[in-house]
Amino acid sequence: MNNAEKLSEPVMMEQETVQCSENKSAETINTLFYVQKRAFNEDRYPSYESRIADLKLLKSAIHREKENLLRALEQDFGYRSHDESMLGDIFSSLSSIDYTIKHLRRWMKPQKRKVGIVFQPAKAEIHYQPLGVVGIISPWNYPVFLTIGPLVAAIAAGNRAMIKVSEYTPATNAVLVDLLASVFPRDKVHVVEGDANVAKSFSELPFDHLLFTGSTQVGRHVMLAAADKLVPVTLELGGKSPVIIDDKIPLNEAVKRFIYGKTMNAGQTCVSPDYIYCPNERLDELVAEISRRYESMYPSTLGNDKRTRVINPKQFERLMGYLEEAQAQGAKVVHLGELDVQPEGCFMPLTLVLGASASMKVMQEEIFGPILPILGYQDTQDVIDAINSNARPLGLYVLSFDKDFQRRFLRETHAGGVCINDAAFHVVVDDLPFGGVGDSGMGSYHGVEGFRTFSHCKSVLVRGKLFFSDMLFPPYGKKMHHLFYKFFVGE
Repeated sequence: MNNAEKLSEPVMMEQETVQCSENKSAETINTLFYVQKRAFNEDRYPSYESRIADLKLLKSAIHREKENLLRALEQDFGYRSHDESMLGDIFSSLSSIDYTIKHLRRWMKPQKRKVGIVFQPAKAEIHYQPLGVVGIISPWNYPVFLTIGPLVAAIAAGNRAMIKVSEYTPATNAVLVDLLASVFPRDKVHVVEGDANVAKSFSELPFDHLLFTGSTQVGRHVMLAAADKLVPVTLELGGKSPVIIDDKIPLNEAVKRFIYGKTMNAGQTCVSPDYIYCPNERLDELVAEISRRYESMYPSTLGNDKRTRVINPKQFERLMGYLEEAQAQGAKVVHLGELDVQPEGCFMPLTLVLGASASMKVMQEEIFGPILPILGYQDTQDVIDAINSNARPLGLYVLSFDKDFQRRFLRETHAGGVCINDAAFHVVVDDLPFGGVGDSGMGSYHGVEGFRTFSHCKSVLVRGKLFFSDMLFPPYGKKMHHLFYKFFVGE
């Protein structure tokens, strides 16, 4: 990376992107932060018109750079289907912008609240005020959507934003840097690149809010760094999201509902189904149906050069380690389709693990790849107890047309989000908040929740010329006090 000289006066900093060097990264991003802080202090409440203009320019820039983004994503992954990139990164980003543009005027309006008779005449409102400078730490698995999505919410709420992108996607980062620089001056939006040391320095800045998307383990470090400066955080983490199949739903229908959520992006999705519970007597039929559906979606005749890869050798080796340990402990590993694992290309077909036990890493760690353990069950209560004994997942997927079965899991388990007869796609429903619970995260965004996450909900009580509250002021013991206590407190 290029060295970036430390500048004594933030207002003298140039508009081009600064590449942080190891020895000056902390000073550089610290200076950038105060550039944005100063700019925010000069414009604490951007108008509706300016926010909409920014969002429209961002949308146009994504359209303009769409092909460059698709090629960059393919390069970073070794191979990634352009269709998966279009759906997972481009469409979802544009949809978020369109939805926000459509609803922002209503979101920005003060929200009326009721005032009790005791405090009349008066009115109460909630005013949504920009927080200031927010930090966004985005991951590598959907590097466009998980950068643009939070940014849209931050801009809609009237904030400035600094974004730390993953070092695992350098080609995509290069396009994003140019794209965002073409829309925003860097005192409004700036992209920071660098390794884990840069990320550490970034997470220690005194942001007005910090949103992190990534693993639970790293999320703990981010929260610890933010706590030192009392920075509020939104943590979008992960976990082991289960699929539960009942004993009645046709298995061809059940597999159709969850399989794309698992195979999209080679399973490298935070809400990807992580493992399946299936009635014991249906296990063999389920395995056969998954195999059949997988081959029909990804026919071997197309070759493995047209399959999305595991992002890099480090992640590939981690996944292979899970499979090797599972086999060593007696599990059966089934690679689907006719194409073999390809270590040199980081290719792995959808791989089932049968007979997994709780002691295996494949059942302890979030998989984040094309591996799918399948567990049998006899009693639904055992499934509920097992899910509740583990960390709360980011997603939970119930495949059943039985309303009582659905209701039982909705009431008796916790998860960041739930799909009934679907898997993973609640994330791209713009009007649903997205977030985890417990180990899978805290806080949420998307839609109005994103706007509110990056806003301060300021309570405002407004009095006019009439004012009667002073009748309750001291000296106490007046008749008005006794009447007030009689009618509003009681015996």
